[in-house]
Amino acid sequence: MELSNYLRILHRDWILIVALTLLGGAGAYGFSLTQTPTYEANTQLYVSVRSDNSGVSELAQGTTFARQAVVSFVDVVDSAVVLDRVINDLDLDTTAQELARSVSASSPTNSVIISISVSDASAETAASIANSIGTNFADVVVNSLEKPEGDTASLVRIETIEPALVPLSPSSPHTVLNVILGVVVGLGLGVAFALLRSILDTRIHGLHDIEAATDAPVLGGIALDPDARKRPLIVHADPRNPRAESFRSLRTNLQFIDVDGSSRSFVVTSAGPGEGKSTTTANLAIALAETGARVALVDGDLRLPRVADYMGLEGGVGLTDVLIGRAELVDVLQQWGTGKLFVLPSGRIPPNPSELLGSHAMQRTLEALAEAFDYVLVDAPPLLLVTDAAVVSRFTSGVLVVAASGSTKKPHLAAAVEKLDAIGSRLFGVIVTMLPTKGPDSYSYGAYSYSAAANEVPDTSKDERRSRRQRDAK
Repeated sequence: MELSNYLRILHRDWILIVALTLLGGAGAYGFSLTQTPTYEANTQLYVSVRSDNSGVSELAQGTTFARQAVVSFVDVVDSAVVLDRVINDLDLDTTAQELARSVSASSPTNSVIISISVSDASAETAASIANSIGTNFADVVVNSLEKPEGDTASLVRIETIEPALVPLSPSSPHTVLNVILGVVVGLGLGVAFALLRSILDTRIHGLHDIEAATDAPVLGGIALDPDARKRPLIVHADPRNPRAESFRSLRTNLQFIDVDGSSRSFVVTSAGPGEGKSTTTANLAIALAETGARVALVDGDLRLPRVADYMGLEGGVGLTDVLIGRAELVDVLQQWGTGKLFVLPSGRIPPNPSELLGSHAMQRTLEALAEAFDYVLVDAPPLLLVTDAAVVSRFTSGVLVVAASGSTKKPHLAAAVEKLDAIGSRLFGVIVTMLPTKGPDSYSYGAYSYSAAANEVPDTSKDERRSRRQRDAK
């Protein structure tokens, strides 16, 4: 995965990442508020060994002994023999084992200094316990553990060099540190979740996902329109709409497709249902007719026909009647609008759609349409559900596959392409629909808009059609 892919993932899920980051910081802050403040008091003791002789060697030996003894003395600090005295002196309601959990002692290497730390919910109690431990520890070591037999004084001396003071601020919780840690953890979880979501999500979101599923070129992208059901024919209903412009861009790309021979007949299909196949076919047909081209729009979906409803035409008689010989092609073609767009509805739904679409009658019908029109667009059912589109594609120049952003899965698109390859059909390209208008997966036309002055630009489509009619007359 390249750096651009990671950036796209972070861009796509930035709201989730920010939310988890803020949640982590807020959670850490809330956790800190629920914790009881703890104060820490510290005291330091100096250990020395006296010598009856004052020579240098005797002093060195005493210092060496003190350094060695300190290692053992550290373990005595939180022992019961010391802490029981502290509990009695301060009249504490606890045991030596419980008190030992809040006491720690340490000594740097090759040092005769012992540092004692005591933690408690009360600052005054922490300081009192630390000073009492220092006093009782010195008494236990000097007068008990290191006391020679008889009345001889102990050679070990322990003095307090840094008495414990009442701490002014709690040592825990570390609110700032906890919040920073919570933010870091939340950020890490957000990024990890975004990456995991991208790996597990096999849906197509943008043009880069098409490239990962197939080598077929992307002919165009159609932005998502929440009102598509209310006005499916956007090219006709709102010609100035950016979404209508994307269909014109698709029309331009389609005109540059290298098709063998003069016929330009295409099957428009998709991997699965609900991907905008029929609306894309209808709008593309209208966009092609705007140039003055003769266009035939065929509703080849004999299972769930939609073209007649979208175009506002009567669909009771149509393709099925032609295929069974009940009607002539010229009698069922219906002109749409004032241009050269003719629609062939599906007619009545037959019990054997695949057999009718794969018949010689269907082949002859498409050949007749290809001779009479510049473009023939056949709206066919999804490839992975039925074989209708694959069957019809053998009688046309090739196939255009529609894939919906956020809906079509990459394995399904790849399977549809493999199905076309298996029967030798030519895939000219992929049309991506329902692309978001914002974010890393948005299509360039989603941000395109006309200015107010654009409404003053003259419509040249009539002039183009007039010129085309003059050329045809010649």
